[in-house]
Formats: sequence, C-alpha cells, structure tokens
Amino acid sequence: MKKNREQSEAPRTPLLPSIHSPRDLKAIPAEAIPSLCEEIRETLVTTVTKNGGHLASNLGVVELSVAMHRVFDCPKDHFIFDVGHQSYVHKLLTDRYERFDTLRQGGGISGFTKRSESEYDCFGAGHSSTSLSAALGFAKGDRLGGSDAYTVAVVGDGAFTGGMIHEALNNVSRHLKLIIIINENEMSISKNVGRFANHMAKMRRKAGYFKAKKTTARILTHIPLVGKSLFKGLVNLKKAFKNALYGSNYFEDMGLYYLGPADGNDYEAVERLLTEAKGQPESCVVHIKTRKGKGYTPAEADPGYYHGMSPGGAPPKENFSVHLGQILTELGQKDPSICAITASMSEGTGLECFRAACPKQFFDVGIAEEHALTFAAGLAADGYKPVTAIYSSFMQRAYDQIIHDVALQELPVLMCIDRAGLNAADGATHHGIFDVAFLSQIPRIDLYTPVTFEGLSLSVQTALEKGRPAAIRYPNGYEDCRIISAFYSDGQPKDIGVRKNYADGEVLDGVIITHGRMAAEALKACDMAKAQGRRMGVVLCEYIKPYGQLAKTLLEVLPRADVPVLFAEEEIRAGGFGMMLSDELCKISNFRQRPYDILAVDDSFVIQTRPEPIYKTAGVDAESMLARMDAMLSLLRRK
Repeated sequence: MKKNREQSEAPRTPLLPSIHSPRDLKAIPAEAIPSLCEEIRETLVTTVTKNGGHLASNLGVVELSVAMHRVFDCPKDHFIFDVGHQSYVHKLLTDRYERFDTLRQGGGISGFTKRSESEYDCFGAGHSSTSLSAALGFAKGDRLGGSDAYTVAVVGDGAFTGGMIHEALNNVSRHLKLIIIINENEMSISKNVGRFANHMAKMRRKAGYFKAKKTTARILTHIPLVGKSLFKGLVNLKKAFKNALYGSNYFEDMGLYYLGPADGNDYEAVERLLTEAKGQPESCVVHIKTRKGKGYTPAEADPGYYHGMSPGGAPPKENFSVHLGQILTELGQKDPSICAITASMSEGTGLECFRAACPKQFFDVGIAEEHALTFAAGLAADGYKPVTAIYSSFMQRAYDQIIHDVALQELPVLMCIDRAGLNAADGATHHGIFDVAFLSQIPRIDLYTPVTFEGLSLSVQTALEKGRPAAIRYPNGYEDCRIISAFYSDGQPKDIGVRKNYADGEVLDGVIITHGRMAAEALKACDMAKAQGRRMGVVLCEYIKPYGQLAKTLLEVLPRADVPVLFAEEEIRAGGFGMMLSDELCKISNFRQRPYDILAVDDSFVIQTRPEPIYKTAGVDAESMLARMDAMLSLLRRK
C-alpha cells in the first residue's frame, strides 16, 4: 500500500469482514497477519479520507492493536487509549467494521473511545493524558475485587508533556496487572542512545532473549542456599553495568519493569514484548516506536497534515484560526512584548506563522493547559503581553488557573478560545459549550465574540490595548457571508459593539438577541417568520462581558417594551449568555415586564444519536427559535 491509492477505490477485505471479536482474530493463522494489517490500512485510508478524522496516528498503531487483541483477552482485559484518537483499529477488530463507514457521522461510530458504543471501550476519552489515571483505577479495582484481568494503557509520547500522566506514574504500585505501552512516534522520551543501547534493544527483540533470561533465572534460583542471592546480585550487576554505560531509564527509576524500545510496526517484535509483559508479576512498561502514517505514502511524508483530516481531505481554508495567527504575527513583529502560547496545538490554532516569524516570542508548553495559563500570568506580571490560543474544550482544564493566577491578580492575559460552540464531527468531548458560562462567573474578565475576521482583529487589538484579562471566542470555521451582508452592509466595524438588522422605529413581532455564528440560524428563523407574514429582527453582540455595559447598550436598540425577546446561544444555558444578560437587564430596567425566553443547550452534553444537523440535536436551530417565539406571541394574544 506504499503507492498513493485513489481515495474512491474500495478496499479489498477478504479477512477483516470475518472478524467480529478478538476470538475471531486469534483464529487467524500468524502468516495471515501481514495481509490483515494491509487490509486494515486500506480501510482506514478509504474511510478517513472521506469522513475526516485521525489518519496518521491510526496507521501507525495497526500492528500494535492487532497484537494487543491476540495476546490479551478484551473486554475482560481493559484497553485504554490515551485521547482515544488512535483507537480506530481497535474498533475495526471489535465488531464495528460493518458500521465503520459511519465514523464521525451523526449517530455513527465515534472518533474516540466511548463506553456507550461498545463493551470493548471500557473508558471514554477525547482529551490527552487521562489514560494512565483511569488505567490505574481499573488495575487497583481488579486487585481489590480479586480479578486476574489485565489493564493495558496505550499512551503516546506526547501525553507525557501533560502533568496527569506523571501524577499517575507517581501513584503506580508495582504489584498490579498493569501494562503501560508507550507509543513513541514523534519525540524521544528515552535516554537509550548509543551503540550499546541499540545492541541491548536488538537483543530484547530476539525470540531467544527472554527464553535465555528465564532459563538463567530458574537455574540460579534453584542452587541451594546461595541461588536466590546469586541471581539478585547478577541482576543488580547488570543494572549497574547498563546505567554506567548509558544512564538509567525514567520508568526504571520509578521502580517499573521496562521492556523496549522495539519497532512498533514489526508485528512479531510487538507480540513478543507484550507476551513477555503479560508474564511479569508486576506493573510493566513496554516502549515501542511506531511510524505515523505507516503504509500510506502521503501520510508518512506529512504526518502533521494527516493527523486530523477534514472530510474529503479538503485543504484548510482561511478560517478564524489562520487569521488569528496572521494578526498576532503582524502585531508581534512590531511589538516584541507580545508573546504567543499554545498547548501543543500550534497548527490547529494557526500559530505556525507566528512561530516562524517571532520564534523568541513563541512558546509551545506541551499538553499542559494549566501550566500555559499560569506561565502566561507570569509573563504578564513581568511586563509582557501574553496571548494563549487553546481550544474551548481544552481550556476547561485551566479553570482554576484563570481564576487564581489571571483574574484575581487582574493580569493582562489574552485567552483566544478556538473551536468555540458545537463541533459535530468530534462529538461531545470537543463541544465548546461551557466557556461562556464558566468565564461569565469570573470577575474582571472581558469576553469578545467576533463573527468576522476584521472583528477578530479588532477584538485582539482592543483587548491588548485595554491591558485587562480578556477572552476572545470564535468557531472552527469561516466568515459567514449571510451574517456579513445582514449586519455589515455599511462596511466592517471600527469598534466592537452591538449590531442589528432592523431600522430604528421599525415595527417588529419579535427580536432574537444572539452572538457568534448563531446569528446565521437567527436570520434563518427570521426568513421563516417572514414567509408566515411576520417580521422579526436580530441583535448581534460582538462582545458579551462586561454584561452591565452590554445591557445598557441593548436598552438603546431594543424596540418597544411589548415586543418579545429571545436570547439564543449554542452554549450551555446554566450561567450562560441568556441567563446572565437577562438578569442584568432586569436589574437596570423594567425588562422583567417584557416577554422573554432563553434558547440554549439545556443540561445536555449534546450527543448525536442520529444523522442530523448538530443544532437540531441541541435544540437550538432556526425551527426551535421560531417555535419559542411563536409560544411567546401566543401567550401575548391570550392576554
């Protein structure tokens, strides 16, 4: 499969369709495994290039996933994949092949592990560095309950930049049936360099190595009186000799039995290491090295591009993330005090151009959002202008740091919140629906919600000039032409404020107050109302917080007091935009006497169970807006 296959070519699958469980996989003869791995790779390429998703990482773990299911007994044995984005092969081998073409579709196979999807997915994931803590919970629980089940955690080397992994490692007990597989595919986490280390690694990959080791142990320990002491001394001598030559190993220093490194794309080597690890009476680390994109030439050549693909393999467009990078690059080249910080997502957040243009002002802190915010606070306290660019669903991890280190000290940290709002393909773990609510609770933070690239630029400049804690939230997408024509027909704004699509004094049957890309749904609702003979207007808020300032501005643009108002948002209702703003309006005016309602995600994680638009699943689409408005109008007529 080295050649670049046409994406539309159907995969040849004489073996894969027959595998409905690990039992079927184990029945396949060893000599057929290479063919099976080829089929799996063909299926991955065909499906992921069509539906989007994580391709390169899954191509790299084909041999590992097959070996895991042949050596262990899942679901009795627990398999936990860090992040869960490299579990596609695991899904194909556990009775999900026939539905695999629904990957990342509404109601289809999730792009991450998901407990409700299969008994073989024992723990759900979507964020990094959680696997080992969860695996430790399973392993300790099994020991408490007397179970002989194994727990196997597959952890990418990138996860070791996250603090949770090290917290869990510090808590690992030796005498557990816990096997930690370190999948190294980008960065080195090992000091095993040099000729001696390579020689030892090759020895450990040979079939006779472990057999000879066990035979030696058996012979020595059976020598009367001195046997056990002699064997222990030999082990210590070997360790001292190895450490003197090339240093000790991080995992061995923590008291864990270590195996590897080995070629993770050599099936026989991987199976041999896993079998050896399974035979150990203690917690064990298996270190393998895989090649991202293995077997698919384009992905091998550019694993970064094929890490997370768009549906149809569409190239990235000029989205908000790209424009943020361009804006910061232009500002950073003029002002050396501006620094950009990302948590291992420089490409996803558009900061690669800033990295290239201002390398001394750029910081990638790894998968460590908590550290990113406090690090930014330290820079701000030292007189710099730090800008953090982090996905909304990942920013949740830094909640305490935003409160304790940024807002409480009123430090001018600018938080650029990417992927804000509902994100259909990646699902509930990646919905950015909580940031408005948790930022609304925190004093001293301004919150901007631009809907155009120019608005994003103005928001960044305004926030930096004010020198206060601030956040700018924007979606994973592009400018919406419909929003631009409805609210910016007179040109792009010169400042951040409130805009409306109706004239002063115009007679209206209702008004929708919203922010961000939900304005497009609100405009659609207006068209539906117009077709029914009613006129509705939309107010677009380019900022949310301070709510007091926003409320005063809204009172100036809202029509007469008997016109119903609907607050519409794609975020969680509790403590969000609608609740906070309506409360503020009631405080400073007689707004409570006006008919109003709030349409938002109501106490839900928005999990799609059928193929439909994500706004419909969440109950915040145009039809839902119109229904809420109709309900208020009916109530008014009855009065």
